[in-house]
Amino acid sequence: MADLMEAHYAEFRKIAHAVLRGQHGPCLQPTELAHEAAMRLVGVDSGAIGGRTHFLSLSARMMRQILIDEIRKRRSAKRQPPSFATTWPAGEGGELIDLELLDTALKKLETFKPDHASLVDRRFFAGLTLEEIAVVDGVSLSTVKRQWRAVRTWLVSELSA
Repeated sequence: MADLMEAHYAEFRKIAHAVLRGQHGPCLQPTELAHEAAMRLVGVDSGAIGGRTHFLSLSARMMRQILIDEIRKRRSAKRQPPSFATTWPAGEGGELIDLELLDTALKKLETFKPDHASLVDRRFFAGLTLEEIAVVDGVSLSTVKRQWRAVRTWLVSELSA
């Protein structure tokens, strides 16, 4: 695990910045988030990680969970919970999205469309473009765009309910 962390530390930090991109409300700094995720990832068996893409996806998921844990901790300590929100990825619209509601929607999505949930993770939390996701997944850009349109429509519906 240390080898993977060392080889991809710059990308790991980039993910931490992407996870906090558009985040509104007091929370963690990117360095704190990266270090906390690194400490949690140390316990993961490096043999279970299938290369760079899997490592970076796991990192984004770990950082999302740390952020949600921090939000829940802060909300439980306040009488009037502060708002923790993010925005849609660049060019997707400017409305704010509550991070806890997004996490709940993603957990629901994972139960019936894990590949779409992974797409949202990589788009929101790892900051990847649709083109980068297509390259990483080894599929056509039109396939990723079609999946993104479907999952974005589902998310808008789920978050507005």
